[in-house]
Amino acid sequence: MPNPTAVCETSLGTFEVELFLNKMPITAQNFIDLANDGFYNGLHFHRVINGFMCQFGCPHSRDPQSPLAGTGNPPHGTIEDEFPEDAKISNEPGTLSMANTGQPNSGGSQFFINTIHNAYLDWFTPGRSKHPVFGKIVKGMEVIQAIETTETDYNDRPVTPVEMIKITIT
Repeated sequence: MPNPTAVCETSLGTFEVELFLNKMPITAQNFIDLANDGFYNGLHFHRVINGFMCQFGCPHSRDPQSPLAGTGNPPHGTIEDEFPEDAKISNEPGTLSMANTGQPNSGGSQFFINTIHNAYLDWFTPGRSKHPVFGKIVKGMEVIQAIETTETDYNDRPVTPVEMIKITIT
């Protein structure tokens, strides 16, 4: 059975993501559940760093100017860290990776899209960063590039908010 796809409709265009449910079932299913609940609809990208990544999924980002954007707790709580030996997928350009606080089992609704190869964030490399990849852009990477290069303020927040209008799982 093929992996599910997330069709992500943003204010800058639409991109599609293959979700690695077959290799990262806890993390991918968490994303699917949040998307199916409509949680992501109407949120904004709250941290964008050109040459690094685009972060999304904080409940406080419904208001793109909220000073709390990036600090919110996931609506379903946190999930267990997932580091399966057969899923050593690197944080390459176009991959979706689970954001966390740096503490074990602290991921939830926030994730980021790598725009360069951020191998030092791989859970299977030496170091403190442990960010498991659970999906990859399969269509619309130009939309991610448009988000990545949008003008940002001193907090890495887009000056012109970038909204996730709707995520549909197919």
